[in-house]
Amino acid sequence: MASKLLHNRLRSLCRVSQLSKIRYSNSIFSTSQNHAQCRFYLEASQQTPLNPPPSPSPNNTSNTTSSTSSLNEFELAKFSSIAETWWDAEGPFKPLHLMNPTRLAFIRSTLCRHFRKDPNCTRPFEGLKFIDVGCGGGILSEPLARMGATVTGVDAVDKNIKIARLHADLDPQTSSIEYRCTTAESLVEEQRQFDAVIALEVIEHVADPAEFCKSLSALTIPGGATVISTINRSMRAYATAIVAAEYILHWLPRGTHQWSSFLTPEELVLILQQASITVQELAGFVYNPLTGRWSLSDDISVNFIAFGTKPGNRDETLD
Repeated sequence: MASKLLHNRLRSLCRVSQLSKIRYSNSIFSTSQNHAQCRFYLEASQQTPLNPPPSPSPNNTSNTTSSTSSLNEFELAKFSSIAETWWDAEGPFKPLHLMNPTRLAFIRSTLCRHFRKDPNCTRPFEGLKFIDVGCGGGILSEPLARMGATVTGVDAVDKNIKIARLHADLDPQTSSIEYRCTTAESLVEEQRQFDAVIALEVIEHVADPAEFCKSLSALTIPGGATVISTINRSMRAYATAIVAAEYILHWLPRGTHQWSSFLTPEELVLILQQASITVQELAGFVYNPLTGRWSLSDDISVNFIAFGTKPGNRDETLD
C-alpha cells in the first residue's frame, strides 16, 4: 500500500500535462511525447520515518568564505579541512572516486539523448557549456572536459578551487576548465547560463535546498538540462551512508553527512518542479561489495541521481 501511494505521489508531482501517453508498471513509469522520456525508478523506495534517527550536532564553525542564502558555513569548513585529499583515491573522497564512472555513465547517456549527441564518440559534448556546481577538486569537471564540454567549475571553498586548478593544469585537455571560488547565486547575479548545470552530492550540504535549486534553474538555459545527485532520507540510507560508511567502515570522516539534510526523491522532484525544472529520469546507485564497484539501478532507496529539463528552446537563447 505504501509503495502504491508513493507511485501515485511521484506521478502527480512529475506529470507533464502535454504528454498524451503514459505507461506505468510496478517499478517504472514513463511518459513520452516528441521523443521525451520520463522514467522513475521506484523499486526500493520507502516512506520517510516520522521520527528521524539522531545525527551528530556539530559545533558552530566560522569560515572565511562569504555566505549567501544557500551556503552552510559548517559544511564549508568541514570540506576545507580535507581539501588536500581530493585526488587521493584511497582518502576521504574514495567513495566519490569509485562512484564517478557510474555518475558519468548516467550523465553521458541522458545528456547525449537530450542534446542529440552521439554517445559513442570520443567527445560527445563538443560545443556545449557545462557548469559543475560544488566541483570540489575537479574529479567530475575533468572527465566532462575530456568529453568535449566547455566546463566551468565553481566551489565556495577556496582550497578546493586551488587544488582543482593545480590538477587540471597537468593535462592539456583539462587546463581550459574555468575554475572559480564562488557560488551559484553569484553567477546568477552575473547572468551566466549554461547548456547543462550539474550538482552532484552537493544539495545535502546546503542550507536551503529550494533556493539552491532556484539558482541552478536560473543558470540553466531554456531547453537546457539539470543533473542532481544526492542521498535519500530513508532508514536504509541512515544505516548505510552514515552508520556503516562513517562509523563502521570509515569510508568517510565522521559527521560528513547529516541524515536530516537528506532529501527524498519526492521532495527533490517537487523542489525542482517549483524551480521550473521537470525531472525526466531518476536512477539509483548501488554498491557491490564483492566487486567494489557501483552500478545504476532501479533502487533509489539510498543514493540516487535525477535528470531534469527546463522548458524553452535553447537555440534561441544560447550565446
